Amino acid sequence: MLACQSMDNKISIFATEKLRLNRKKVFKGHMVAGYACQCNFSPDNSYLISGDADGRCFIWDWKTTKVYKRFKAHDGVLYWLCLVTTRDVQSGDMRLGRKD
Repeated sequence: MLACQSMDNKISIFATEKLRLNRKKVFKGHMVAGYACQCNFSPDNSYLISGDADGRCFIWDWKTTKVYKRFKAHDGVLYWLCLVTTRDVQSGDMRLGRKD
């Protein structure tokens, strides 16, 4: 599966075999329009995680597509995140070359 951010503040999911849009899996609630914020899956694929323009981290439940948790993680745009374990999240701002 492939997760893609869109300019309408959604994450859409595509099946990788034929690149077909999965209309049942749409993740909303964050603001990313105009920014190249990455999204990632948890190691067990039960959560989808992304940053947003306000520096918030969003974690969605894969099965329900509902926001599981959101919290302020950065002072600026949260461009990328990496799940190190199911408990730890790293984030950063690549434009400034800093990691938080």
